[in-house]
Amino acid sequence: MVREFARKHGSTLRGFAAVGGALATAAAVAVGAVLAVFFAATVVVIAVMASALLALAGLALRAKKARAQQRDDGVIEARNLGGHHWVAYGWNERQGR
Repeated sequence: MVREFARKHGSTLRGFAAVGGALATAAAVAVGAVLAVFFAATVVVIAVMASALLALAGLALRAKKARAQQRDDGVIEARNLGGHHWVAYGWNERQGR
């Protein structure tokens, strides 16, 4: 009689297996959600660092360009060596322009 009931309705362990499978699925979904948030935050941090790097590179290029324009104003640098002796720098580099 017990064997017939078990054959008709299935094993009792089948119910425990279903509950265990549901718990494992829920745990896997939770771990997946946490990992997705973690990696999304990592991508955001990388994007912020990359934009900061590009901004600093842009500022450096702008400063380099402004400095080059300052040097190209037609004034050469000269230093007094004492008395009436002066030495000029940069005048020979401007001949090609």
